[in-house]
This record gives sequence, C-alpha cells and structure tokens, in this order.
Amino acid sequence: MAGSTLGTILKVTTWGESHGKGIGVVVDGCPAGLPLAEEDIQAYLDRRKPGQSRFTTKRQEADRVEILSGVFEGKTTGTPISMAVMNTDQRSRDYGNIMEVYRPGHADYTFDEKYGFRDYRGGGRSSGRETIGRVAAGAIAARLLKSLGITVCAYTKAVGPYEADPAQFDPEEMYRNRLYMPDAGAAALAEAYLDRMMSECNSVGGVVECVIDGLPAGVGDPVFEKYDASLAKAILSIGAVKGFEIGDGFQAAKSVGSENNDAFRMDESGKIKKETNHAGGILGGISDGSRVVLRAAFKPTPSIAQQQKTVTRGMEETDIAIKGRHDPIIVPRAVVVVEAMAALTTADLLLLSMTSRLDRIQGFFGVHSAEHL
Repeated sequence: MAGSTLGTILKVTTWGESHGKGIGVVVDGCPAGLPLAEEDIQAYLDRRKPGQSRFTTKRQEADRVEILSGVFEGKTTGTPISMAVMNTDQRSRDYGNIMEVYRPGHADYTFDEKYGFRDYRGGGRSSGRETIGRVAAGAIAARLLKSLGITVCAYTKAVGPYEADPAQFDPEEMYRNRLYMPDAGAAALAEAYLDRMMSECNSVGGVVECVIDGLPAGVGDPVFEKYDASLAKAILSIGAVKGFEIGDGFQAAKSVGSENNDAFRMDESGKIKKETNHAGGILGGISDGSRVVLRAAFKPTPSIAQQQKTVTRGMEETDIAIKGRHDPIIVPRAVVVVEAMAALTTADLLLLSMTSRLDRIQGFFGVHSAEHL
C-alpha cells in the first residue's frame, strides 16, 4: 500500500490498524538537539483519545506513547524518531455484523474494490485511529516550530448550524468545554443540539479553524508546492474532511477585487504589513508574514444506529443499523489532528525554504557572496 508517507525533509510515515496490535509513526528529518520527551507527545495524544465525554466513542484507550528511537538524554539525535501506541480495548466482535456488508459513508466499498479485501474491524487503515501517528508526529513539528517562535492553534469553529462568534472569542474557553469551542454561548447551544441528534441516533458535522502565527514571509513555492496547496493536501488527507479553505475561502467568490485585496502598509518598525488578511496569510503560494488562517469542514460521523440502505459483498440489497462505540461527532477529537497536520506541513516547508536563497546559505557559513566569486 502506497501513500502512508508525507513530507520532503521532515518525512512522516504512519503504520498500524484500528484493531491491530498497535498504531505508530516514524518521523525522519527532525533536526538534532530539539528537547523532546514522551510527555510532550502525550499532551497532544490526550486531546484526541477516546472516552473524554458523552460526545466521543466509549472505547477506553489510554493511548500511551512510547518513543522507541531518535531521542537520547532528552534531545533528538537527528536519526529517525519511531513512536508506538499499543491498542488495548479492541472489541472486534462489534463489527461481526458488517463483515459482508458495506457501511454507508465509510471506505468499505472503495477499499474492497481497490485491494480485493478489507479489514472490517473498524476500517483498518481507513479508521480514524490512524490519526494517532499523525498527532504524535505533529507534536514534534509543533515543538520545532515553537522553538522558532511559531505557534499553531486549532479549535472548533462550528458544530452543525452553531458557529463560534469572533466577537466572543476566548482562547481559554475551548479548554473548558467538551467541544473545544472558543465561545461559551455557542458551545452550550451546540451541546444541546448534539444531545438532540444523539437521542435520534444521528450524528453531526462541523468546522475546525486553525491559525498559524509568527511564520515569516517566504515559506512555500509558487507552482506545484504552494504552501496553501500543501496544507490542503495534508488537511484533506484526514478522514471525514470534505472541505478546505484559506483566508476568506469561498466567501472570496462573492467579493470584488477592491474589497478582497489586502492593502500593504509599513509598520512602526519599518516592515511591510497588510491592513487586512482576506488572503489568509498566503499570496501566490508563499507565506506573506501575516497569520495563516485555514478551515476544515468535517462530515457527520457515518456510523449511526439508524436503519440505512446498503448492499453486501455478494451484491444483495439489505439494511443495516451500525452497532458499537462511535463518536456522534468527530470534530472535537479532530481539532488536534488538524493542528498536527498544519504543523507538519509548515515545519517541512520551512525547512525547505531555508535552502531557497544563496545569500542565506552563505550567511549560515559566515561567507559573503563576493568572497568566492
């Protein structure tokens, strides 16, 4: 199976299945000397682990990470960092009734068509549990970025029809409610809506917004490796993401040039800045020094207990009501996954951008451009 590796310099490969022995990741290309401990990774994994509230699956997994290589005496060595999380609460019997049935909204049918078989126990590689490896790797990328003064912060922008009000934005509030929503009023309405949908054996979608702050201008390339294009690929590779936006996104299509263009000005320190940020921090595929703002739209969880129409592997029509332990909404646990993928993409392109200008490379070696010409 191809397609389990992401990145050019900071290269990440995830492995494992939902109901296998464990899930893990190998991170190659991380610079040596970065302070790193299992606790740093665990803090991120704890944000996505199951069983945190009534709005998440009841599967009980501690998701304890173990660093197997690449760290010595509390710092990265520059060699591949391998990390593993063992599965401890698999209940494969919950999936016995769908062994020969394709679940609507899942990858069952397409996976079977591509490979001629499928791991029906929670979806195997198609399961959301695969994101453990992404989050563990993203924790390293975020730590690398933070050492350079760059932060990556994601939160729940919307749950169903209820959206956080920018005027009520409180970054601490998202850690006080169960939806990671930075608006207490919107979170209360969203929780009531979720309770109603759960009583109807239904599920809900939502939007995660992510802000990357402190990134200098010049990250990304102008053609196929645009920064926003790379972010889009990374975010859309998360299961259940069906939409992606940068800056004003689809609202830009309703605007006009005089409104959508971000005017340039000089700040007090003599640096170029923008008066607005409709572009979301990226121009021509390259970061412009403003905050990078992106959004990911998540579909409702496809596993619902309502009766649904489907077919079997034998091409017979049937009905199915999915049993087992499933999230009525993916968004709260997906917030840290979006954050991780944004951090991984940004760190990789930042490392790549360090090679884009000869004068900066010469500056690293203390060489002036004229000395050797």
